[in-house]
Amino acid sequence: MQAKSGNLKIVNDPIYGFVKFPYKSVFELIEHPYFQRLRRIRQLGMTHLVYPGAHHTRFHHALGAMYLMTEAIEVLRSKGHSISDEEAEAVTIAILLHDIGHGPFSHALEDSIVRSVHHEEISALLMDELNKAFNGKLDLAIKIFRNQYSKKFLHQLVSSQLDMDRLDYLNRDSFFTGVSEGVISSERIIKMLEIHNDQLAIEAKGIYSIEKFIVARRLMYWQVYLHKTVVSAEVLLINILKRAKELSHAGKQLFATPALTYFLNHEVTKSDFEKDRNILELFTQLDDSDIGTSIKVWSKCDDKILSDLCSRMINRKLFKIILQKEPFDPKFVEEKKAAIKARYSLSEKELSYYFLEGKLINNAYQSEFDKINILYKDGTVKDIVEAADTLNIKVLSQPVEKYYLCFPKIDFE
Repeated sequence: MQAKSGNLKIVNDPIYGFVKFPYKSVFELIEHPYFQRLRRIRQLGMTHLVYPGAHHTRFHHALGAMYLMTEAIEVLRSKGHSISDEEAEAVTIAILLHDIGHGPFSHALEDSIVRSVHHEEISALLMDELNKAFNGKLDLAIKIFRNQYSKKFLHQLVSSQLDMDRLDYLNRDSFFTGVSEGVISSERIIKMLEIHNDQLAIEAKGIYSIEKFIVARRLMYWQVYLHKTVVSAEVLLINILKRAKELSHAGKQLFATPALTYFLNHEVTKSDFEKDRNILELFTQLDDSDIGTSIKVWSKCDDKILSDLCSRMINRKLFKIILQKEPFDPKFVEEKKAAIKARYSLSEKELSYYFLEGKLINNAYQSEFDKINILYKDGTVKDIVEAADTLNIKVLSQPVEKYYLCFPKIDFE
């Protein structure tokens, strides 16, 4: 691994100010085409259709998470915890590359073109490829990323209920959307970090910052990530890609870049990515422009379904979406389906592109997977739900479900 250098580049980040690249290896990874691709992938997908400022990228976020990791390492070392230079560099690389497997409009892509292949799985595969290119220098970073290293708290800094990923994206997404409810005190949370029995913990005096963090997650999910108009836009995008894929499989020649053409014409699985490096390489050629340009061209194609869906996206004529806490009355659903089917002269199969049912789940804190531990001066450790002195955290630890219907805006009266 590479030693630190005082002659490395810096970037000016709108959240943290001037950020240094702490290792030569980090700078070299940032310069790699796999990482530079993240400049061309928006962090929040379709959210700019609701919050016009939300054009920040995965590149921004990765650098921010890297910065927070360097701060966390410094704090933990100052409290007497042993983190070698090699471990510090490796965990910094792990957080830098944690999102490298994201495709354009990632979650929509996972539900349409590259089905059942999660971006974290692709991140791991791309890290393996980078490790080959860097002659094994990412061995330890990959072990930490995959939770295969002996010091488990290092993985928790990368992926857990209180990782550097979440600490960055909440503040960053709040900044660019203008939704102030997501602002958290990431600096104080990091200052309160501790390690107890090889697990991350928070000093008891930082408990209120953690409570605010959990509340901020709940609010940001409803106001930004699961905002009903954002969900409507993502549903529309998923249907556009599904229709394009269906037409491609039927032999229709659609405009698309070579990389997008491949994924429209093939059902790609995780094993395909693992077996054929060329498929992984094609994936790294996809970014937002592949999808955006195709949608613009498809809006003029001769398939009425694809053309209409794409025109709606370009002109922001999104589907109406109704949210409620209880499942919808089947009679109500059938009435809406019949009205849409008649209004647009749709077949039963075509109706699936214009009427969608689904469920949204907001999990602010999932203690069944891993906990946020509060460490007291006497060595006692409590889960934040047990330690918090407000009922809000107990309530927020329970998932909230909402059901939705999504369909074109037409007069049903």
